[in-house]
Amino acid sequence: MTDTQWETYEVFHQSKRGDAHIHVGSVHAPDPEMALHLARDQFARRLRCASIWVVATRLITATDYQDETFFAQTTDKSYRDPKTFGAPDKLDPHAS
Repeated sequence: MTDTQWETYEVFHQSKRGDAHIHVGSVHAPDPEMALHLARDQFARRLRCASIWVVATRLITATDYQDETFFAQTTDKSYRDPKTFGAPDKLDPHAS
């Protein structure tokens, strides 16, 4: 980052207390405090707003689209599927 470029911050907006924060966009600012002010001016003037979060974009860690194994199941959980148990299709009500 050079002296002529401000850092990018991702902005998350909460409409009312208890709701999830939702990503609404980005702002460029010299520091987090200014990012909050710019985010308020940009994203809270038309929307109902209870809270705003700003996170420096450089601090976000994301998965790589090329790593297809990242979300692969690592353990066999077939025991959770009731179809794997050998139960009869019908139960005999007269059997003891």
